[in-house]
Amino acid sequence: MTDEQERPERPRAEPEIIPPDRGGRGSDWNRPWRGGAFNETRGMHRVYVARLGPFGIALLMLAIAAIVAIVLIAVLGAVLIWIPVVAVLVVIVALFRVFRR
Repeated sequence: MTDEQERPERPRAEPEIIPPDRGGRGSDWNRPWRGGAFNETRGMHRVYVARLGPFGIALLMLAIAAIVAIVLIAVLGAVLIWIPVVAVLVVIVALFRVFRR
């Protein structure tokens, strides 16, 4: 009884090994996907990095300043929306205290 529990279960069927040159599902099955910008799947790729000149640095700083300004406007807008909400809540609490006496 313990002998059967220790041995692993044998596979019920042998796995089918399909060679890479014979896909069996048509001629397009093993070909890499060719579409969009991702058409090169293998090989070495080069990345060219250029030094920034004064004009490029100025444009980069301008873009960073624009992003910071947009975030600041969004945060200030959220704060300015909450000011009247808090004021209304303070007025409601004050009125409840006055009418409770």
